[in-house]
Amino acid sequence: MRQFYCTFPIRSTLWSELSWSHYRLLMRVPDERARTFYAEECAKSAWSVRQLERQINTMYYQRILASQDKSLVAKEIQTTEPKPEYEKIVKDPYVMEFLQIQPDTHVYEGELEQALIDHLQHFLLELGRGFSFVARQKRFTLDGQDLGQMQMYVNYYTREMMNEGDSQPIGIVLCADKGDSM
Repeated sequence: MRQFYCTFPIRSTLWSELSWSHYRLLMRVPDERARTFYAEECAKSAWSVRQLERQINTMYYQRILASQDKSLVAKEIQTTEPKPEYEKIVKDPYVMEFLQIQPDTHVYEGELEQALIDHLQHFLLELGRGFSFVARQKRFTLDGQDLGQMQMYVNYYTREMMNEGDSQPIGIVLCADKGDSM
C-alpha cells in the first residue's frame, strides 16, 4: 500500500487559495520542506493545478536549491507558462439556446457542466440500441498517473497517422517515481 504524506503548514491563507486538486498533488510530495515550498509558491504565484504538477515533476524545488542564480530559475516559470490573457481565450458571449439558458443570466460552472452533460446524456440515449452513457466524469489513473491523455494520443496516431506496415505505436510515461502497478 502506498503512503501519502499530509503535513501542511497551518496558514489560513493557503487553505482558501488552493483547490482540492492542488492538495491532491501536494500530498504526494514526500519531502515536507519541498511540499511546504510548493504550497507557498503555488498560493503566492496563483499557479494552476497543471502548473503545480509541472513544477513538481520538473523538480523545481530541488533546482532552485541547487541554483546559483535563483531569480533565473524563478523567471523560467513565467517564460515556460506565462499567465493567460483571458480576454483572448474566453469567448464572450456564449449562446446556449439548446440548454435553455437565457442570455444575460449568470450561471455557475457546475450548473453549466450539469446542463451540458444532461443534454449529452439525453442525446446518447435517444440514439437507442448500441449506444450507452457510462458515467458523468470518469478518470482512469494508475498509481497517480493519468493515462487517459497518453492513450488518446496513441489512439489518434493509430487511426490517423499510421501507414500500412508500421508497427503499433507505444506511449511512454516519464515520471520521477513509480508504484508497484506501474
